[in-house]
Amino acid sequence: MKLVTYRDHDGQKLGLMHGLDRVIDLDLAAWKLHGRHVPEFSTMLSLIEGGDGALQQVRDILDAVDDSFVVPLDSVTLLAPLPRPVQMRDFANYERHVRQALQTSMRMRAAREQDPEAARARLAASGAYDIPAIWYEMPLYYKCNRMSVVGPNADVIWPHYADVLDYELELGAVIGKVTTDATEQSAKTAIFGYTIYNDFSARDMQVKESQFRMGPAKGKDFDSGNAIGPWIVTADELPDPYDLEMIVRVNGEERGRGRSGDMQHSFERCIQHVSMAETLYPGEILMAGTVGNGSGFEIERFLEPGDVVELEVEKIGILRNRVVKT
Repeated sequence: MKLVTYRDHDGQKLGLMHGLDRVIDLDLAAWKLHGRHVPEFSTMLSLIEGGDGALQQVRDILDAVDDSFVVPLDSVTLLAPLPRPVQMRDFANYERHVRQALQTSMRMRAAREQDPEAARARLAASGAYDIPAIWYEMPLYYKCNRMSVVGPNADVIWPHYADVLDYELELGAVIGKVTTDATEQSAKTAIFGYTIYNDFSARDMQVKESQFRMGPAKGKDFDSGNAIGPWIVTADELPDPYDLEMIVRVNGEERGRGRSGDMQHSFERCIQHVSMAETLYPGEILMAGTVGNGSGFEIERFLEPGDVVELEVEKIGILRNRVVKT
């Protein structure tokens, strides 16, 4: 099932995609079919917290679908499926992306030297731009700004302090139940579903911040910088999230392509790692990290004002956003 949060003339609602171009109003459906409102249908978070019982109620509605509670997709505005995630963590799980990003960083630093070729050779020999061994041993992540989330087709506002803006193609797993000290085997049952994430990044600010090695802050944290959507595909509909083609396009031109299964650490391993002595809650999202070839930084092609970025993940959909400089 593809679950959405959308807005119409009555306000924000929870919906279920019905085909490619229609949406089931779940609360209205419950009222028309059963004469009552279902609390779990008030928001996406309420549905996730409702667990298997709430999902079964959605399936029952789908089995009894009626045109009286179905609306055309083009008559509503899709929002981020989880407008305010409980928590967001972003991992760095794709070796090709990490390796290519490090190589770009080295080239850019060498280019500032009087003899770029000699500087590049010196930096390469130093090992400073090699992937550290710890990356292979355990999942590494940072926490994102959950308050700056936008959805599909929303404008992403270029932060005024940045000159270089980039996209990042990522797959996200939504946590569906309270989980502590999970094993890799039990972690799979903690996943409610999957979505697409564009981790927009102010690269020039990120380069400055990285000199202190505390991880990203203003390079990632700005209003509208976290795009999520277009919906959440429930885990039962996507039994193998590690066999998906992932594509990024800018203004219709393909910029990069990768495979979800190239992850160094699976979502299950990431859940196991994060949940050590720490509780994960329904409505948290774990991002797998940027897939190889999934960012402009790797190819040194960045965004321009007005660009439209499309992230496509097989069996999930397309997340589309326009970059606007005010």
